[in-house]
Amino acid sequence: MSRSSFREKERLQWQCRRGMLELDCLLRRFLDEQYELLSEELQARFRRLLREADPHIYQWLLTAPEEVPEQYVELIRAIRAET
Repeated sequence: MSRSSFREKERLQWQCRRGMLELDCLLRRFLDEQYELLSEELQARFRRLLREADPHIYQWLLTAPEEVPEQYVELIRAIRAET
């Protein structure tokens, strides 16, 4: 892993630390196990997802796909599949 990749991963690990333990666990596990396997586009969507408010992310992870914003549907499905 290059130095810049290592710094990026550290930054994302920090951003996965949320105000809700459940989100911490889900997002961190996904980052550690799946992030590097994602396409560049899905990686960018994951980074955008981390800028969303905790209650929104939590709701999207628990609701039907119709309730999830289109840009996050595929990503939310992938995160759910990790649980």
